[in-house]
Amino acid sequence: MPSDKDSPIKTATFAAGCFWCTEAVFIRLKGVSKVTSGYTGGRLKNPTYKQVCTGATGHAEGIQITYDPSIITYAQMLDVFFHTHDPTTLNRQGADVGTQYRSAVFYHDAKQKAAAKKAIEELNKSGDFDDPIVTTLEELKKWYPAEDYHQEYFELNPRQPYCQAVVGPKVAKFRKRYQAMLKQE
Repeated sequence: MPSDKDSPIKTATFAAGCFWCTEAVFIRLKGVSKVTSGYTGGRLKNPTYKQVCTGATGHAEGIQITYDPSIITYAQMLDVFFHTHDPTTLNRQGADVGTQYRSAVFYHDAKQKAAAKKAIEELNKSGDFDDPIVTTLEELKKWYPAEDYHQEYFELNPRQPYCQAVVGPKVAKFRKRYQAMLKQE
């Protein structure tokens, strides 16, 4: 059996506010085969959405991405991650406030941690953002998939008011900036 190092398929885990938004962005990238919404970075085993929403569990809403690094690199995904949410606001994305909405890279190994650290340093120097990046780098310890009704939420609920007001515009902005990296739809 090949080791993970030999495997052509890799996994990345990010938190960037509401997982409905983040999932809707990353699933559209070439090389991404699966995006799962879920929870990580907290203390409670098997948390529910209701528990995570209180902010008391320490979990972040996040996404876990399965991707082919021969098609899309981790560095490219970091670029998409940083440019499709506000990594300069602490524990907040738009109207969503609390540690469960923090900006975080949950790294799987030292290589991912180093790449994320480098990306933050470069972005802070670049002037892309008016304020310093506050994204945390946290080791992925345990991942909990969210309840089924959160998976593919935007795809299944495009007319839901939050999807129309928040997710849809975010996806449209993403499509414009990353057109060359999109799957054929």
